[in-house]
Amino acid sequence: MSQFQHSRVDCILTYLGLVFLLSDICLDLGTAVTFYQEEDYVCLGVLLFLLLGSSVLVQIFSWLWYTNEPLERATLVESRISRSQLKILHVFQLGTYFRHASVMEVTACSCINNIQEADGHAVFLTHDLSMLRLIETFSESAPQLTLMLTIMLRRDQLVPLTVTKALGSASAMALSVTMYHRSMRSFLCDKQKQRPLSSLAYFLWTVVLISSRLAALALFASTLPCFIFAHFLCSWLLMFFCAWRCQTDFMDSPGGEWLYRATVGLIWYFNWFNVVEGRTRNRTLLYHGFILVDMFVLCGTWCWRARAQMSFLHAGLVSVGVVALYILGLVLKVLYYKFFHPNLNKEELKGGDKEVDLDGDVVLVMQPSAVESDVVVVVQRSAVEDVIDGRTPHVQLYNKRMRKLAENFYC
Repeated sequence: MSQFQHSRVDCILTYLGLVFLLSDICLDLGTAVTFYQEEDYVCLGVLLFLLLGSSVLVQIFSWLWYTNEPLERATLVESRISRSQLKILHVFQLGTYFRHASVMEVTACSCINNIQEADGHAVFLTHDLSMLRLIETFSESAPQLTLMLTIMLRRDQLVPLTVTKALGSASAMALSVTMYHRSMRSFLCDKQKQRPLSSLAYFLWTVVLISSRLAALALFASTLPCFIFAHFLCSWLLMFFCAWRCQTDFMDSPGGEWLYRATVGLIWYFNWFNVVEGRTRNRTLLYHGFILVDMFVLCGTWCWRARAQMSFLHAGLVSVGVVALYILGLVLKVLYYKFFHPNLNKEELKGGDKEVDLDGDVVLVMQPSAVESDVVVVVQRSAVEDVIDGRTPHVQLYNKRMRKLAENFYC
């Protein structure tokens, strides 16, 4: 069993992720200033609520994960800050940037100096970062893009440039989801590694589904802006109830688990996300069936309300086009799961209670209880021989939280 390599492509994507994050902050500030100058205080208030709410949510998850990691932090960035200082950083909404700095340091060591220990730690840190990006995508980027599309529709600003910007934002969200997909690869054995084409296929159906879903929400909000909040609240409560019924087991504390279930309900409002292991075909069909009916209602309501501003035929074609785009995304998703997605058992994933590589070499696993740690430590048999010979063994770390997500994703 060879170790997952943190490639130079992953290193470049990590650095680009920070650049995009900082650029997104600048664009958000520019948008807020524009709303203030236009005296559009309602949109300004909604925007600030989305930005602050998403930031607080992400920082809470980041802090909860740090509190459940008793292992000694390996990077210089991590080792030079105390636990109290780390808490202050999260209070001031800077915890994720601390994680970015740690990942950038360890990925540089992995890619430039080719240090195996840094390589494993880079994968470990990137797992948490990919999950935080996923949460931020659907708590900030998705509702913010819905808001911007709604404003464009209400002001009749659907020119090619604004449409291109909207598609770019949707592609950025799909890219975040795809990066989460890429982070799951470290739990696959060599013979089951997914090729880059699988990530491309995953990106395509994700961007189509997200774009059509956000378009339907924006169409409805452009004619009934007040009712979109009622629609979100009712849908989120239903999704939250379903997440509770699924009996998720992701966080280590009861309060953290309830927060995770509430976040899953938020993600489900925009896109599907596996939260429990096992064959999820029935749950997936039920979810997409519900979303498809919901989109019919949203687009039909917009078509009925928009008949005063445009012809009924034009409005009908737009509504049908949005729903058809979602169906196209479902077709692409089926093709991905048929030709690219590996279906595995829990025992075939790395980081389990016992692993066997291609040559039959047994891998010893030291897995602390869920209460003690969120880390799975994997030691190959060769590491035991290193200890006997007086050499420093190579220990491979696995993120136990992300392994649970890998079980949900692959099994």
